[in-house]
Amino acid sequence: MIAIIGTLSGMVLVAMTDTRARARDARRVNDIYQIRKALELHYADNGNYPLSGGALSPNSGWTNSNDTSWNTLATALAQYIALPKDPVNTASGYMGNSNTYVYNFYSRSYGCQQHWYMISYRLEKPNMVSPGTRSCPYTGYPDGYYFNYGSTNPSSVAYGVITVGMRQK
Repeated sequence: MIAIIGTLSGMVLVAMTDTRARARDARRVNDIYQIRKALELHYADNGNYPLSGGALSPNSGWTNSNDTSWNTLATALAQYIALPKDPVNTASGYMGNSNTYVYNFYSRSYGCQQHWYMISYRLEKPNMVSPGTRSCPYTGYPDGYYFNYGSTNPSSVAYGVITVGMRQK
């Protein structure tokens, strides 16, 4: 009898863990949708996207939800959104690190600084393929540079990473 109860409680715990991860993923997808809407409103009002920068990793050109660079983006978008952070918001690192959950924003260079952007984030239970995004056209890249930090290979460190974005020029 005790073995049956132990087995059942273990099954319930696994199901609850999976359900919580899927709920966090749903929040991530919704957060990114809302952030993208706010970015488009900012562009409509100002003629550009906020400038990314100040992150600790992977380099200072990025803005990450797990360090103080996110505060600058939050200020720029304050009239459109209370800028959310990833529900886990791993204390350090960026989406390129295994098991790191953080929102990453980039809008620099690649042909038209602040007239394009990309956002990358990681899902715990991937249920979609990362679409990637293109920067603006520039020398050597007439269609823009293609960015996609995600992978469909479950053994890849990039598995579950989603990259989205927009360009205006």
